[in-house]
Parts: sequence; C-alpha cells; structure tokens
Amino acid sequence: MAHSTPFWRRLFRLGALVFWLFRAVWRIRRLPAGNREARQQAVRQLSMHCLDILNVRLHGLKQPAPLQGTLIVANHVSWLDILVINSLYPSGFIAMKELKNWWVIGKMVANAGTIFIDRSNRKDIDPINQAIAESLRQGDNVCFFPEAKTSSGTGILPLKAALFQSAIMAGAPVQALALRYYVAQRRSESVSFADVGLFRSVWQIVSQPQIDVQVDAAPAIAPATYDDRFVMKDEVEHYLRQVVEQDVPPALGYQA
Repeated sequence: MAHSTPFWRRLFRLGALVFWLFRAVWRIRRLPAGNREARQQAVRQLSMHCLDILNVRLHGLKQPAPLQGTLIVANHVSWLDILVINSLYPSGFIAMKELKNWWVIGKMVANAGTIFIDRSNRKDIDPINQAIAESLRQGDNVCFFPEAKTSSGTGILPLKAALFQSAIMAGAPVQALALRYYVAQRRSESVSFADVGLFRSVWQIVSQPQIDVQVDAAPAIAPATYDDRFVMKDEVEHYLRQVVEQDVPPALGYQA
C-alpha cells in the first residue's frame, strides 16, 4: 500500500526518474539515423532501467521471441504501458498529439519513432494508416492502444477499429497483449492514468512499494487472415476482455 513506502524513498525514485528522463533524451538523440537494431536496443534498455527505478516487475512474457514488422495492440491503463511493451517489443507508438508538449517526455518519444495523431479529426486517420503501414513494411514494430484512452485497468473499453486497417494495408501480423497490474498481489487501480493528471499519476506510482504487471499474449493474427478491420478488432477485443477481466475482485465491479 502507498503508506508503506517511506517518503524518502518516494523522493529518491522521483529524482532517479528525472535523471533517467534526461539520460533517455540524450541517448536517443545520439542514435544513428536509420539503425533499427541500435534504436531497439536503446529503447529496450532504457525501458527496463525505468521499470527498475519504479520497482515494476514483469511476469508472463519475460524473454519473448523478437518481432519485426508487427502491429502490436494492447489495453491501455497507464503511461507504464509504454515502458512495459518497449521492454519486450521495442516499437514506435501511436500517441495523441498532445503528448508532443509533455515536458521532456514529448521530445523523447518523438525521437523514438512515435507517430502522433489527432483523435478528434477523422480526416487524420487515412494518412496515419499510410504512415503505420509504411513503418510495418520497413520491418518496424508499431504499437497502439485501440481503446483510444486509458481505463481503470480492471476492464476493457470498446475498441476503435480504424487503425487496424494499417495491418491489412501492409499485410502485417497483429500481436495483442493483455496488461494487468497488481499491488500487494491484488489487482489495483492505483496505476491507472484515467482521470488523473501526470504528476499525480507519477506520485501514485512511486508511492507503491512494488508493482507487478502480468503480460499475456494472444496467438498472433497472421497476415491476410482478415480483410475486414472490424472483424480483426472484434477478435482482439474478445481476447483482451477475457484475460483482463478474469481475476478482478468483485468489489471493483467485475466477476472474479
């Protein structure tokens, strides 16, 4: 629980996190252009280091087989999701355009290959799908969160189908990941970024003595399995809902 983490340790983690941010920006800016292997290695190492600072422990997929040119989709709970996924499958992310303006983080994710979109502008979707498809064809992994916003982590919001079209356009496989967060061996909403400001979210996370995250992977959807993004979306949503909601305590409003 939050009160079991000493105040000095929370401050130490905050300081270490700030140092990590500047180091991450410096390292990513120095990466040679076009060197996918170097970028993926740097992103993986930086993500693992940040998770160590925050005492976030991964369970499930610890040493997965590497992916190339894969569209990765996952449920969205926290900004930690990006670190968790990048520690397993270094990817370019699809993110809201507002993230560009986040202090330090915006520059870092932009240099790491993030594709920014305007969710309020439906005309923005086609060029974004084109950009994603091109990255996939070049062998880069691209990840997005089809819920389009963060949830409490104890359930799944309805998925949006639009960006699944990029996998069809590129003939790329789709890998769904289900993320579940635990504190003191119980499902917890304290990690969620839903309806919480960035600084409050960071404080809540550094206040936890340890955060455990279970990562489960669906069987990959092979290229050209579907030519309908809505059918693809439905399969992913069924898997995520089945896994994410399976062990939620009844007190949180879901079946245990």
